[in-house]
Amino acid sequence: MDTPDARSRSRTLRHAAYGVLATLVGLAAAHLVAAVTVPAASPVLAVGSTVIDLTPTPLKEWAIRQFGTADKLVLVGSVTLVVLVLAALAGVVAARLETAGLLLLVGLAGVAGVLAVLRPGSGPLDLVPALVAAAVGATSLWWLHRVDDRGAGEPSPGVDGPSRRGVVLASGGLAAAAVAMGALGRWVTSYRLGGTDVALPAATDPASSFPTGLEERYAGITPLRTPTAEFYRVDTRLTVPAVDVDSWTLTVDGDVEREVTLTFDDLAGMRTIERDITLTCVSNEVGGPYVGGARWLGVPLADVLDRAGIGATGADQVLSTDVDGMTISTPLAVALDGRDAMIAIGMNGGPLPREHGFPARMVVPGLYGFVSACKWISRMTLTTYEAEQAYWTERDWATDAPIKISSRIDTPKPLSRTAAGKVVIGGIAWAQGVGIDTVEVRVDGEAWRPARLGPQVNDDYWRQWYLEWDAEPGQHFIACRATNKDGDVQSDVRMTPFPEGSSGLQEISVSIT
Repeated sequence: MDTPDARSRSRTLRHAAYGVLATLVGLAAAHLVAAVTVPAASPVLAVGSTVIDLTPTPLKEWAIRQFGTADKLVLVGSVTLVVLVLAALAGVVAARLETAGLLLLVGLAGVAGVLAVLRPGSGPLDLVPALVAAAVGATSLWWLHRVDDRGAGEPSPGVDGPSRRGVVLASGGLAAAAVAMGALGRWVTSYRLGGTDVALPAATDPASSFPTGLEERYAGITPLRTPTAEFYRVDTRLTVPAVDVDSWTLTVDGDVEREVTLTFDDLAGMRTIERDITLTCVSNEVGGPYVGGARWLGVPLADVLDRAGIGATGADQVLSTDVDGMTISTPLAVALDGRDAMIAIGMNGGPLPREHGFPARMVVPGLYGFVSACKWISRMTLTTYEAEQAYWTERDWATDAPIKISSRIDTPKPLSRTAAGKVVIGGIAWAQGVGIDTVEVRVDGEAWRPARLGPQVNDDYWRQWYLEWDAEPGQHFIACRATNKDGDVQSDVRMTPFPEGSSGLQEISVSIT
């Protein structure tokens, strides 16, 4: 029955839908404009990036543990959901107080605009997508209300024919426009991110030949070299920076004799080294996936710093800044102690992918990425920890974070079921800068057994290992531990990643049938 209450509920839901649709149209238009100007200033991304910055460290670590590399997708989805709920509210308010509803919608876009211009490295263009979202969203909502009002005042033969037809046509047109603008924005972004076709120089000091890994013989063990497409990515970015290599530069300034600015061609023309190096993220839990081994091509970090003159410096850190203002601090003494620290321009025989820092990034063996691996690097400032704090330092992470000795079981998988008989237990271990000497395996709390090691690449690279086990039926618990070449044994003290990296021994349960 068409009661007044039913008509009121229908009207409320209809106008809530108008608010959501108008906001989606505004967001799609803003995304298209951001794709052409500043992709990171797209309203949802600007809000999401601020949420990342303001999120307490324990909550960030929880999100990484729960969602892994999908954490950004979950965040963007959550921000979008909140925005659409508020947009529905704006639509309902506008049905009663049009000006108030429109101002609420404009205010949502305004918040995104303010957050965008407050981001490090932002400029006037960062405000444009939010202004577009406000104008297009408010205009769309105003128009939908006008169409609805005209329909409500018309006679309605049959089943509200003229009223429904006008609303459906208006809504369908706006929805189509939103889809078209969103798709075009994605295409523009993909187009801008597509080009990494640069000529890499031959390494002045090439890496030695790469051995064949155990994965050729034992299924399930992590490949000795991580394919570029499978290399882990953990950073705070919701969108990959679109960097034009022809206009990109790297500046060295701060406590130096002279400020130096290098182009990509300048870097490529310097002495280059090629090294196999394993990188590890500080967010990696015991047995976690955020570790990868690759062949890097780059210019020694010491050579780049020497261009600026650092002989009499009082600095104790290199404060690296990326193209969008993200900062990473690296102990200067570590950067210059002789390890193969570099400004990398190549990965696994090709240019750096966009996701991994194109056109250049810092790579420092033996340090977790949050104090060494600045991607999309554009500036290195020699300064002191007392004078300047980087992004993670401000959030109470460690300032000097050497990678801890670690080992991981790749096969069999935790909670897996395997037939009785000869079972290969295998995995990887790493102790960058020192190298792995031994790996041991323990089954059901019994004595540690030595595992066989895979080929040695170098001391900055991980080591594969395996043990053949005569497995009997039942539930079993398998643990592993590594010892480095200095005789230091992997710690069995369990620690979370914050503030200096996780520690402890991985132990898994498997069922033998």
